[in-house]
Amino acid sequence: MLSLPFPADTVAAIATPQGRGAVALLRVSGPRVVDILRAIAPTLGDIAPRVQRLVALRHPETGELLDRGLVTYFAAPASYTGEDTVEIATHGGVLTPQLVLDALLAAGARTSEPGEFTRRAYLNGKLDLLQAEAVADLIDGRSRALHRAAVHQMERGLSKRIAELREAIIGTEALIAYSIDFPEEDEPPVPPARIRASAGDVIGRIDALLATAPEGELLREGALTVLAGRPNSGKSSLFNALLGTERAIVTDIPGTTRDALESSVSIDGYPFRLVDTAGLRETVDTVEGMGIEVARRYLAAADLVLFCVEAGREMEEDEAAFVAGVDPARLVLVRTKRDRYGSAPADASGAIPCVAVSAVTGDGLPELRQALLGRAFGGILGEPGEAPLVTRERHARALRTARDEVCDFLAALDDDVPMEFAATHLRAGAGALEDLVGAVSVDDVLDRVFGSFCVGK
Repeated sequence: MLSLPFPADTVAAIATPQGRGAVALLRVSGPRVVDILRAIAPTLGDIAPRVQRLVALRHPETGELLDRGLVTYFAAPASYTGEDTVEIATHGGVLTPQLVLDALLAAGARTSEPGEFTRRAYLNGKLDLLQAEAVADLIDGRSRALHRAAVHQMERGLSKRIAELREAIIGTEALIAYSIDFPEEDEPPVPPARIRASAGDVIGRIDALLATAPEGELLREGALTVLAGRPNSGKSSLFNALLGTERAIVTDIPGTTRDALESSVSIDGYPFRLVDTAGLRETVDTVEGMGIEVARRYLAAADLVLFCVEAGREMEEDEAAFVAGVDPARLVLVRTKRDRYGSAPADASGAIPCVAVSAVTGDGLPELRQALLGRAFGGILGEPGEAPLVTRERHARALRTARDEVCDFLAALDDDVPMEFAATHLRAGAGALEDLVGAVSVDDVLDRVFGSFCVGK
């Protein structure tokens, strides 16, 4: 990994959230860790790596006793950051850990920037850029599916797949080099067809990984799922039933929902952002009209649309027109009030899932949840938990760049460009994959990756 310069100072931060709690954790990392620790724990004595010690923590200037805490020293390079590191466990709360942090700063440490500990770990070769992003997903993730993907990515699952693709591209370059080394031969030792097949195999493998990107990215944000339909079509009752709590006001008066309500829910470990919107209809009510406009904006951005129509009747002309205007791949037709009206007419086209549900009895809700899973995450539902997934646009962009370069290599061969010149596209493709794992990095990319981290990580 390319070693980039970074400040050789010592940083400190509170690594646990502020608030009332039993224990707080502070982290210190850098070349002056031991000196700073001795300044706030003068009775420490001999210090051994990975041995926890209970010591008195004092302010280095006043000598005031701040707390008694557990101190653990991790000697470089066997630490999270690859530097000398100390973790200090104090009593929790707001004041005590802050006073200990103030003491560390008075002793010569600097307050860390967001993500600086993990950034130092990356720069010291303790993890690659994909693993660093997985750390952020592990912290921020709110679904079991994203947690599984992040854990696997931390274990280098995606990194290994990217490394294999890079090696495959380099292997294709090697075949070309081997042919070039024998120009006097009438027939090259490596047939051009084999080189083309090798490049085609790389493209296929990249395509397979890119196919996980749409669902993989939804794991991080949740599939935006908008409930739509006429007023009083059962949207709010269905919204509450899917959440398992009453968030939306439910009445028999059309137009009750005047604004959009959004809430997150996990279905079999996969994240969804449910939005209950105002009923779609022509209205002269200014406030209701504003709610309908909000609904239309949500519908334009939706990953999934649950279009609600009461069971037991055919869709009206305006409802059918709405359904026809939505991409079938992101539409689920929901026949509501099944307990009141009975079975629903089947969807005429068969291309759109149609589920009859009752928010009162719960009938049909399991089938609806399965339809939502299939629509939003159908491409990865059957994948084993350790299968690598593309979970960020940055990943997909680099993979598309690599794929395009390999395709350009084959196109150059078709245009009779000499193979050694066409191979520059392969080198560019390998470079795109190197950028993905951070083998070659620039500061602005690192700032974007680590800037979203919390302080202390």
